[in-house]
Parts: sequence; structure tokens; C-alpha cells
Amino acid sequence: MLRSVPSVSFLLKIIFALALFLLLLMSGITYRHSVSLSKSTELLVHSNKVQIELRQLLSYVKDSEIGQRAFIITKDSVFLEPYYIGPEKVNESFNVLKELTEGQPQQQAILDELRNLINMRYVYMANSLIVMSLPLGNKLLAKNMVAGNEIMDSIQTRITKMVDLEMFHFKEQQTTYYQDISITPVITLSLLLFSVLLLVLAYIRINNDLFVLKRANEKLLITTESIKHAELIGDFFTSVWNIKTNKIIYSDNLFSLLGCEPKSFEPTIEEFLKFVHPDDRHIVILGNENILNKHKTYPRYYRIIRKDGQERYFKAIGKFIEDASGNSTHIGVVRDVTQQHRSKLILKERNRELKQSNKELAYFNQVASHDLQEPLRKVQTIISLILERELSVLSETGKDYFSRIQASVSRMRTLIDDLLLFSRTNKIDKTFEQSDLNLILKNTLFELSHSIEEKNAIIQSDQLPELKVIYFQIQQLFQNLISNSLKYCKHGVVPIIKFECEQINSSDYPALNITRNKIFYKITVTDNGIGFEQQYAEKIFTIFTRLYTSAEYPGTGMGLSICKKIVENHSGYIFAEGKLGIGVVISIFLPAR
Repeated sequence: MLRSVPSVSFLLKIIFALALFLLLLMSGITYRHSVSLSKSTELLVHSNKVQIELRQLLSYVKDSEIGQRAFIITKDSVFLEPYYIGPEKVNESFNVLKELTEGQPQQQAILDELRNLINMRYVYMANSLIVMSLPLGNKLLAKNMVAGNEIMDSIQTRITKMVDLEMFHFKEQQTTYYQDISITPVITLSLLLFSVLLLVLAYIRINNDLFVLKRANEKLLITTESIKHAELIGDFFTSVWNIKTNKIIYSDNLFSLLGCEPKSFEPTIEEFLKFVHPDDRHIVILGNENILNKHKTYPRYYRIIRKDGQERYFKAIGKFIEDASGNSTHIGVVRDVTQQHRSKLILKERNRELKQSNKELAYFNQVASHDLQEPLRKVQTIISLILERELSVLSETGKDYFSRIQASVSRMRTLIDDLLLFSRTNKIDKTFEQSDLNLILKNTLFELSHSIEEKNAIIQSDQLPELKVIYFQIQQLFQNLISNSLKYCKHGVVPIIKFECEQINSSDYPALNITRNKIFYKITVTDNGIGFEQQYAEKIFTIFTRLYTSAEYPGTGMGLSICKKIVENHSGYIFAEGKLGIGVVISIFLPAR
């Protein structure tokens, strides 16, 4: 038993030592594996960070590109949000990649190339948004987008190169790691699973992109068809002239406007000139020379002769645009304006007839003011002489007849004077001058002082404004309104005529029927006369309209018609409100110029 104790202890020691050795060995192996694994893991994490950031960078650019295309298709600015925030995110991603690739000159050089390419891609996207708003800029837009796709391919190439370099460094470390440890299957399986996962994610993303692209193509096709129908409806065709290559492309509606079958001839400048009227070809040729050699464009009108022999009038307008390379393109729109041209000729003839009519009216005014009044003056003079010299030998009936003739002649002269005054307010020559309406009213009251004193009338007035007006017409307006109130005053009642004024907004008066708000001066003339029933409020402004007989209240029925014409000459409005037996309120709205 005594021998067995040492043997057991030794065995225990050996076991302990072996266990300790094994533990130390395992610890050393574990430590070495851990260090190697840590290095490999760090490189793997670093590589993954670079790859993820590169893919994130590519995702930002693609999101901007997809948002731009969606906006081009839908014109909905909501889709431009990724495009607007993309540059900021791209810059953040570049800063991260710059830090991750520090100490790797090759990666940093590729990263600088990648930054330049992405900046160029955003420039092309911005140019696409500019040219799409130009008239019929589809060709330039397509060209811009093709160039952008080529840059996108270069971006993807640089990203792939950087990913490849990261993978190369990673594999170098992995080779060292595989020599020290034997867990390659686990790593391989992990990488395989990771790769499969990336492939699955890539497949899902590519499938989604293909679906979006298909929808975009469908919408683009609809847009193209809409433009074709718009040309048919609007009777116009378009042209895109590349100044550098001297090549011009016409839209299909050119054939329709020329009365030809679609694609019946090669659409060139020379072929188009064959349809231009021989007398107008120099207009088209000179215009084309200015576009090609001087880069100048201006509206041109010329005639064409359709295939069926019809003569039509065309109007051509255009505009120059430049791409990022500075190449100029002329976008032209040619419209059939035959109907407008004919309407213009008709309008010109109507204007000629109107001028002739105005001349005849002016001649009539001259006749009315001289030739018509001269016989009336003679009749009036002869009647006055007869009544003065032969009154004693006339019977009562004869005296009555002569009195009626005299009254009729006097009324006829008043009617002619009012007609001349009404015609005068219709004349085109209208000289506006800054005038004090208070002074005009004062002069009017002086002119009517005899009638005012005869009626013992009371005239009251607020402070009136200074406005740009036709002086004599405003004085005539005040004179007619006051005379009207004096004429239709109540017997035995002192006439009271009030002038009130305030500044108002047109929006507060729907009756003015003005869409946008304007400032007016509202001048209200109120009297306490016999008034009228409100149903005649509009009729009283009609020429020759009288609500009472000439026996009761003499007049021609033109006073308020003249008032309305004067107010209209000043771009104003006039309304009347009457109450039978109480009085009349005339509201005048004159714009505050």
C-alpha cells in the first residue's frame, strides 16, 4: 500500500501536468486561433463594411435615378425626394469609405474615380430634368438618359473593382488562417450562405427593378401616343435640328399637314421646301440659314401648297437648347394658322368698315350740328316774329298752334343737342388728366346756379378725391345728375341733393362682377325727389327712355344714358336705386387709378 501511494500521486501529477500541458496547449492553440480568427474576423468585418458601404452608395445613386425616372413619367414631384437627398447621403458614404480604405492607395485612387463618375451622373440627371420641360425635348431626354446609363455602368465597374480588391486582401488573410486552423468548412459554409443570401437579395432587387422599368416603359409609350394626338388636334408638327451634325428630325404629323400619306417621302429640308409656296421659299431658306450659321431664330409666316393643291398658312417658331457638351439643338414648332389668318383678314375688313362708319357718323354729327339746326333756328325765328307782330290778328286757336310749334321746335333743338353730346361721349379721343373732383363739382354748381336758386335746392357734398379723368365728361356727369334731381323734385318740397364718397374694395360688391380685387371710389348721389319703381332701375339708363310724359317733365330721355356712357369711358360702373315717392340713389364706382 505504501508503494501504491507514490504511484498514484505521480500518476495524478502526470495527469495534472498533462492536463495542465493540454490546457496550456489548448489555451495556446485557442489563443493563436483566437488571434488569427480575430485578424481574419477584423478583415472580414472591414471587407464587409467596405462592400456594404459600396452597395449602399450604389443604392443611393440608383434611388436617385429611379426617383428621377418616376418624376419624368408621372410629373409628380414626390418621386424627386430621393434625388434631392441623394447627394448628401452619397457624401456621407464617401467619407465612410475614405476612412475604411485609409492606407490603401489603390482603393483610394479608385474611390476618387468613383466620386467623379457619381458627380457626372447627378449632372446628367439634372440635365434630364431641365430638357424634359422644353417643348418636345424627348430626343434630348433620351440621349441624356443613355449617356447617364453609360456612366452608371462605369460606376458599377469601379464598385466591382473595389469589391474585388477587398476580397483579394481578405483571401490572402484567409490563406494564412487556413494554414493554422482546420475550420475551413465552417467558414466556407458561412461564406456560401452569405453569398446565397446576397444572390437572393440581388435577385429580389433586380426583379423589382425590372417590374418598375416595365411600368415606366408602358407610361412612356402612353406619353408618346398622347403627344402624337396633341399634334393632330393642335394642327402642328415639331422638328429637332442638331446644329453640329446638321441633321433634322420631323414629327409624323408633318405628312398629315402637307396632305401626304405617312412616311410617303424622306422628311428633309429639301423635301419640305418642295411644298412651300414659290413666293415664300426665301422666307424659309433665310430662316434656316440664320438658324444654322448665326444661331438665331425668330417667328416666320409663310404659305405652303398641300399635295391636294390647297394653300395653307404656316407659322414657325423655335428655340435653341444646349447639352452638357455645349452642342446646340434647335427645337421647332410649325403650326397651321390658316384659320387665324383668315379671321385676321376678316377682322381687318371689319375695322375698315368701322372706320368708314365712324367717318360717316362724324359727317352726320356735322350735319346735325349745323345743317339740321339751321332750319330749326329759322323756323323758331319766324314763329317768334309772327307771335310778336301778328299776335293781335291771330285767333286763340292760331296762338295755341304757334305755341305748340314753338315748343316742338325747342324740344327738337334740345334733342339734337343731347344727341350730339351723347355722340361726343362715344368718341375714341379721350384725354385723361389728374383732376380735383371737388373743383369740377364746384364749377358744375356754378353753371346750374340759376336752376338751383330757382328751386331753393340744397347741395351737400363729402370731400371728393383727385382722379385721372376726362374733365369735361365728369362735369357733364355731375351736371346731368343734379339736373335730373332738380327736374324730378317733389312739388312744395325743398330738393336736397347729397354727394357722398368712400374708398371700397371690389370684392365687397359682387354686383361689379370683377374676378380680382381692385380699389374703387364709390360716389353716391342721393335726392329726395319723386323717385321711381325699382323694376325700372336698369331701363332708365337706356337711350330715349322716359318714365314720365314730356307734358309732366320735359326732357329727351338721354341724360342718364349719357351718364352711363361717361362712367363706362372711365372703366367704371353706375347703378340706380329708386323708391317711389321717396327719392333716388345713384351709385358711381370709379377706379382709383
